[in-house]
Amino acid sequence: MPQEVMTIREMCDAFDVTPRTLRFYEAKELLFPIRQGQKRLFTRRDRARLKLILRGKRFGFSLEEIRQLLSLYDIGDDQRTQLTRTIELAQNHLRNMQQQREELDTAIGELQLQIQGAVELLKERSTQDAA
Repeated sequence: MPQEVMTIREMCDAFDVTPRTLRFYEAKELLFPIRQGQKRLFTRRDRARLKLILRGKRFGFSLEEIRQLLSLYDIGDDQRTQLTRTIELAQNHLRNMQQQREELDTAIGELQLQIQGAVELLKERSTQDAA
């Protein structure tokens, strides 16, 4: 059974983040650890939220988008609104990522042609120098 609460160090180790990152997410009202004096204790809910935050960041979601999605969890409609909004944002990010990939593929192709042309030119000049 997972621990009910984790310290900031345990969270850092479990999620490969820094204490500064956790404090930043807390300041942005994305995480809500229990405070005992200077000590922060993170609940299962905080761990679940951090997983979603890190996944969202990996997919290119802004912290504001993530915060808005997380805030929809408790509105009482069995997460329908949250899921609908998540799908909308995810589809938009997917379209953007696909466009970026197409642009990158084009740039890679152009760079390969430039390299090939430069290699051929160098061979041609080396052949001329040898003659």
